[in-house]
Amino acid sequence: MTNTALRESPFPDAVITEAIRWAEQNGPLDDAQAMRTAATRAADGQAQITDRALQLGERLGLQPELARARQWAPWVLLGLVALIVVAGLGLAGNVVGGGERHINVIVALVSLLGLHALTLLLWLVGLWLPLGSFNTASLGWIWLSLTARVAGGKRGQAPMLVRATTGLLTRARLLPWAFGLVSHGIWSLSFAVVLAAMLFALAFRSYTLSWETTILDPAFFVRAVQVLGWAPAQLGFPVPDAATVLAAAPGAAGQRTWALWLTGCIVVYGLLPRLALVLLSAAIWKRRSKALQPDWREPYYRKLLARFAALAPAAIVDADPGRVRGAVPTGLSASEQQDMLFVIGFELPPDMPWPPATLPADATQVLRIDGSAPARRALLDQLAQAHPRTVLLVCHAASSPDRGTERFVREVLAHCGECRLWLAEAPGAAATQRWLDWLRDSGLERIAASDKLDTALQGLGPTA
Repeated sequence: MTNTALRESPFPDAVITEAIRWAEQNGPLDDAQAMRTAATRAADGQAQITDRALQLGERLGLQPELARARQWAPWVLLGLVALIVVAGLGLAGNVVGGGERHINVIVALVSLLGLHALTLLLWLVGLWLPLGSFNTASLGWIWLSLTARVAGGKRGQAPMLVRATTGLLTRARLLPWAFGLVSHGIWSLSFAVVLAAMLFALAFRSYTLSWETTILDPAFFVRAVQVLGWAPAQLGFPVPDAATVLAAAPGAAGQRTWALWLTGCIVVYGLLPRLALVLLSAAIWKRRSKALQPDWREPYYRKLLARFAALAPAAIVDADPGRVRGAVPTGLSASEQQDMLFVIGFELPPDMPWPPATLPADATQVLRIDGSAPARRALLDQLAQAHPRTVLLVCHAASSPDRGTERFVREVLAHCGECRLWLAEAPGAAATQRWLDWLRDSGLERIAASDKLDTALQGLGPTA
């Protein structure tokens, strides 16, 4: 089912991946095991999706069917070529095999080039208009369909694989060029066979070449022969002059000119355009083949990426590098301090009463913050303006201090003369000791901490 040019390993994987997407249009497949396996075997999301699809494809039999298609593809192509060659020989026989050995050059030219011109026109229109009927009428589509039928039979997964293949080719803007590569190649071979048969017959048998008409003016044929012969003449093919065209029975030289004119028209208007398009199709295929990948922006693939992301282990984005003792801020000098006491509740439980009833009445400010960045900034701005002598930081003793707590304490120390810590609602000595050990390990031993409010406030005089 795939062209021999499609044998790079990523393309079959992309076909299977797209085929699984079409298979799941009717409902998701059981992929729990495939998801887990793909998540552990592949590094990035796209590779994980492909790995999952390959596992599901094996279960549905897609890979064996695709392998059979690739094995049958060259044989189907060879059979199609043989059929076209036989048809070309038959067409050449109709032109030069008549019992009277009389060839009407205009009828012969139309017979040899008419179907070719029509199919070529449809292919060219298909490049500009994305209409499926133009592509499905090509020899390339016939080859693809026959290969799928031969490889998959009537009950296989061939339609799904064909749909996936054509979808990838369409997305990469390669569908007409892929089919054209096959179609133009077959037509080129057909014209080569026709020309060989015609030249052999014209070389070793005697024919009379002329034209006939009932209603057209002879001048029309003179002009048509001159116009059609211009391009072949650039390659050295002779063009009958007006006398030869109008002559009832041209001599041997005239017959030879007619034969070479007919041959030149088939070469220039039949064989050469097809050969040129074969080369162009091959070049475009080579340039665009890297785009033969699923559209990872599709909602189907985005959902799979989200599922794989959910299976990934949590990434530590703020890993603790170990306890590093930082420098303790010196605090404000005595001349910079204002005789104020700030009481600050930091990250306290919502059900904890605030403010505590036992707080001293002369506290200048009693505040409570939830630890969010905006709340911290607002409090630090207030401390920077007030320059209080003492800050009593109230923390929940049952909670565990972390690096965020340490950063906040250091920032508070920079805007006051002294900071003390009250460990409220301590459940026992172990909780209090955990905080004391944390202060020591953080290099914050200068902060007096206690689980009793009166001890935390000991030695503070009344504020103004």
